[in-house]
Amino acid sequence: MQHLLDVPEPTPRRKAFLPNFCRVPMILGVVLTAQLLGISLTLASRRPLAEFWEHLGPMAFFVLTISLTTSAVLCAMRPALLRVGDRTAALLAWLLLVTTTGLVTWGAYSATPDAVHAELFPGDGLPGILIRSLGIGAILGGMLLRYLYLHHMWRLQVEAEAEARFQKLQARIRPHFLFNSMNTIANLTQTNPRVAEEVVQDLADLFRATLANPDETSTLSKELELAYRYLNIEKQRLGERLQVLWDVEDLPGDAMLPPLILQPLVENAVYHGIAPSRRPGLIRISGRYRRAQVNLSVRNTLPADSETGERHTSGNHMALDNVKQRMAGLFDGDARVIISRIDGDYQVRLVFPYPWKQQ
Repeated sequence: MQHLLDVPEPTPRRKAFLPNFCRVPMILGVVLTAQLLGISLTLASRRPLAEFWEHLGPMAFFVLTISLTTSAVLCAMRPALLRVGDRTAALLAWLLLVTTTGLVTWGAYSATPDAVHAELFPGDGLPGILIRSLGIGAILGGMLLRYLYLHHMWRLQVEAEAEARFQKLQARIRPHFLFNSMNTIANLTQTNPRVAEEVVQDLADLFRATLANPDETSTLSKELELAYRYLNIEKQRLGERLQVLWDVEDLPGDAMLPPLILQPLVENAVYHGIAPSRRPGLIRISGRYRRAQVNLSVRNTLPADSETGERHTSGNHMALDNVKQRMAGLFDGDARVIISRIDGDYQVRLVFPYPWKQQ
């Protein structure tokens, strides 16, 4: 696992007001929205319903052309929009949308025959078509930007809640874990001073990680190293009851992750799966990198039904909810946290893209 460690420091990410129109999921969303708008405008026209399909083709193509051209302009202008404030970015985006709508409408009118003009807006010349298109574009553009602003504010609220939970998680290194670790160190100083020194170093690194800035990103290598140190401490306490199997050689160490994202998962695996059991238990930490996605799993055996208790449930859910929120916040919904049972074991999988361009 050592080859994963030497990676560059990540930089804080800019929370953008406008979404990234260069991304394929956004482009697909634009196409779907444009088609729905084309259908709506066709249904709202004064033409007989029998001519719906005949009128839908030109209208849908016209709306789709405007939508994709506007998306391409916003994609090209994204670096400039990121350098200004949200209000300025919203105003510039609205002006770009209206301007693009007018230019595409003028170009379409000039390049198409009169028969197509009659299909789109019967009885209107170029001035009428421009007024209609600019009016619809200005109104819908304003509504879209208002929706994006509300969505942005909602995301900030979700991230603030996740950050609050992260701060709580940082302050929540369980007291009994600290006391048990100190007792382990005290015992090892008499029997094995070298191992006691390693445990002290691991404990110091663990607490140093809890002081991380939640606005900064971590890396996969750092999160794996932190999990390794945590499990090394617990291994000294639990002895043969805790077995750990690592299979992470295939993973990119510089992949971005929220800080302190993996340690709560392995802590839950120990606390809910290994510690309550009187039998030896196994934690498997494995990962694969395929098709521009990292798939990282933490899987642990479970105690017998007679050994479990309700006191473990709430803490488990809190940590998992926090992990889900922070993964969604960093990867804009492109990451998944999958919880499952496999052959009686409990497994949590983190699936996220790599490489990932910060939005």
